[in-house]
Amino acid sequence: MKHECAPLLPPLYPIIDPDALLGRSPVDAARAVITGGGRLIQLRMKDRPSAETLAVAEALRTITSSAGAKLIINDRVDMALAAGADGVHLGADDLPVEVARRILGPHILIGRSTHSLEEAVAAVSAGADYIGFGPMFSTTTKVLAYAPQGLERLRRIRALVGIPIVAIGGITQETAPAVLAAGADAVAMIGEIGRASDIEATVRRLVAALR
Repeated sequence: MKHECAPLLPPLYPIIDPDALLGRSPVDAARAVITGGGRLIQLRMKDRPSAETLAVAEALRTITSSAGAKLIINDRVDMALAAGADGVHLGADDLPVEVARRILGPHILIGRSTHSLEEAVAAVSAGADYIGFGPMFSTTTKVLAYAPQGLERLRRIRALVGIPIVAIGGITQETAPAVLAAGADAVAMIGEIGRASDIEATVRRLVAALR
């Protein structure tokens, strides 16, 4: 099933997570990402009050809209709608893709996290516009519920999945080119960007390296 929105994701998929920003503002971090050349941001705010999440999402919508960049909201279909985001990224415990599609309509991007070949194929069948796949490598950003998948499994997923793949988990500037070469359309980064002393300069380097 092919939806009206067939996204072309930029190779760099930055994730803004307040828990990975060393105390810095997610709005300031998002502004630095966009100034550095980022053209997509996912906002990831786990276990935060809805009012706080919406305020940040609306601020990021303003920043991304002015630059012609995409805004994706992690988990929260309601926040994606309320903020006028371009898409939502759903985890395994979130709404099914089919239900999210009924709520959001055909023009909003829907991504689904996957951690195996079976989950990837199921996400495609359910109508996801893209999948997240990982974790690729060990990561310090969060406690891993799944073993690192590695490049060979990514190649197997690429051979069977016809929609964009966003690889995630422990990816750095040094490993990103190999991940893209193995079949990912984009690489998601949380800690590599969030912990950078200069987010704008880091994103600028990443965008140039992945172009």
